[in-house]
Amino acid sequence: MELTYPKEAQDFAEQIRAFVRAELPAAIKQKVLFHKRISRDEQVFWQRKLVEHGYATPGWSKEHGGPGWDALQRHVYDDVMSEEAAPPAIPFGESMIAPVLFAVGTPEQKAHYLPKIRTLEYFFCQGFSEPGAGSDLASLKTRAIDKGDHWEVNGQKTWTSLAQYANMIFCLVRTDTEAKLQEGITMLVFPMDLPGITVRPIITIDGGHSVNETFFDNVKVPKFGQIGEPNKGWTYAKLLLGHERTSIARIGQSKRELRHLKALASEQESDGTPLMEQQAFREKVAALEIELAALEITALRIISTAGKGHSPGVEANLLKIKGSEIQQRLTEMMLEAVGPYGLPFDTNKGLGETNLPPIGPEEAASLGPNYLMTRVVSIYGGSNEIQRNIIAKSLGL
Repeated sequence: MELTYPKEAQDFAEQIRAFVRAELPAAIKQKVLFHKRISRDEQVFWQRKLVEHGYATPGWSKEHGGPGWDALQRHVYDDVMSEEAAPPAIPFGESMIAPVLFAVGTPEQKAHYLPKIRTLEYFFCQGFSEPGAGSDLASLKTRAIDKGDHWEVNGQKTWTSLAQYANMIFCLVRTDTEAKLQEGITMLVFPMDLPGITVRPIITIDGGHSVNETFFDNVKVPKFGQIGEPNKGWTYAKLLLGHERTSIARIGQSKRELRHLKALASEQESDGTPLMEQQAFREKVAALEIELAALEITALRIISTAGKGHSPGVEANLLKIKGSEIQQRLTEMMLEAVGPYGLPFDTNKGLGETNLPPIGPEEAASLGPNYLMTRVVSIYGGSNEIQRNIIAKSLGL
């Protein structure tokens, strides 16, 4: 395999880089670099910029309103966007429910949902996990009863990311209680402002509000919101989760964070010597950089087969495991780099919501909350323990 990009891919990277540097406001870029929250308005603003210049929904074909890029172009695009600290796309609409719509949506559903997903007019959240059904998603209990012209939904979802911003949700519901756990599940899409929906915030250990509890009390969901066939939702969920797990690897983001770690460690001194010049710390950085390079090469190998019609299988699970572990180690080493400056835990400062002067490096206050929030990446999308079981099963172990 060729480990350098061909010239056309390098030219494409420079095209994307020039666009971001010209159009991304400095204030939003600083938020991304310092791990601060991007507001809904800022996210929508950036998405509309991408739409305006033809860079939105990079994984979509031209048929569905995307640019029709191949796998290498998508990788280069993600890499440059991360390197330039552009806000990452909200995945729930364009990377998760959209591929399901491509596969099993009706022509009317595609015509209705896809253009609004592309512009973020439809801001989606995901209704999968429940208090008793997380990685064991087949145990979900939220019920939907067929009422002829609509489904009546009752139950509860939890860890509903960005539900406080969302105006749409895709949801797994149990429609046949007599079937096996993996069967009898249907996928529904519906507005968040339907009567009977209640969203309650969950404040996480980092002090932020990104997840929620969502309750459904006799919610009437029109049949138009049924995706695919009744009782086939588990099959569609596996397709959706494959896309989620691949995106969780976040290789471009980790490359940017690694550069940031090196810069931070070069500025911080211990016994009068920059941390980056001390052998023990340099060895840990080098080991992490090697693992990240190996992960990227693995991703490129998958990309090289994607062009031959091969769809990622357990490779997506592998990328999810290693990508999430690298992200977590990066946050650990950043805290180690700033030392005691990372101890003051002002969640408002860490989230960019105070004007008090920083203690130590400007970004130090956000490193503690970011470290804590990143603990979850090895859990969502299916815990890493579950991913290892899937890989082992595929190997016949």
